[in-house]
Amino acid sequence: MFRWLKGSGAADAAVAQMQARIAPGLWRNVLRAYPFLATLSPNEASLLQTRAAWLLASKTMNGARGQDLSDFMRLSIAAQAALPILNLSPTLYEGWEEIIIYPEGFTIPRIHQDDAGVIHEYDEQAAGEAWEGGPVILSWADTLPTDTAFNVIIHEFAHKLDLSSGTADGIPDLSAHRELSPRTWRQTLDNSLDQFTAALDTIEAAIPYHIDPESEDASPWYDQLPLDPYAATDEAEFFAVSSEHFFVDPAPLAHALPDWYALLRAYYRQDPLARAVQAGQYADTNDMPP
Repeated sequence: MFRWLKGSGAADAAVAQMQARIAPGLWRNVLRAYPFLATLSPNEASLLQTRAAWLLASKTMNGARGQDLSDFMRLSIAAQAALPILNLSPTLYEGWEEIIIYPEGFTIPRIHQDDAGVIHEYDEQAAGEAWEGGPVILSWADTLPTDTAFNVIIHEFAHKLDLSSGTADGIPDLSAHRELSPRTWRQTLDNSLDQFTAALDTIEAAIPYHIDPESEDASPWYDQLPLDPYAATDEAEFFAVSSEHFFVDPAPLAHALPDWYALLRAYYRQDPLARAVQAGQYADTNDMPP
């Protein structure tokens, strides 16, 4: 078993020591398990391993509710969490220490005040959660590969990047991106969110009255959207959901919201669509769905 080191912002020597403990066969298995990781070039895969080692050396990873963590589980979580910072500074993930993994979904107590001032307390089912200054919480069952763009790990770590600017508002820390102005980001974010919300409204209006919009029967309609409908919740969720799709299944996003895709490409300093096309995931960009 690996010896997982505790802390935030591990020293270079600790990262190198952690990286040396990653068995080549285990690393290959992780890359093969997730198609969007398998498209990385050899140089990118090598850098990703370094970033994953940094994360493993800098954070504790603990199972909850009896969840035992294998080396494959730890490394696959670290690799996916490291993908957004492949070409960014890992210091963006500093300021907190723990990743908690439940076997399956978990509940989070919520308090909501409605427009009439009435306080509602309830438990919300969740697959992941990122606390400001606190842990990232994940459901292992929801991290497994699927045929959709859903990726709870990238989603929650995108929230951490969003919080790096001090506020969860869909605008991450842009101080290392002189070419990206907060004003341009805000304008593109607002325009793209408005465009997506309008598309969602159109889709929901087209669902026949006898079909429950919350049921699986409505999937053929929602599947026409470039993002999961949850992206319309607010700016923070739009950034997090967009980040999932950007890395896992970028073609629909790039086709439907090209300005937003271009902004994410500039921020993350990666082009997952180009990677996917080169790897044969899409025959060419003309194969992107309308």
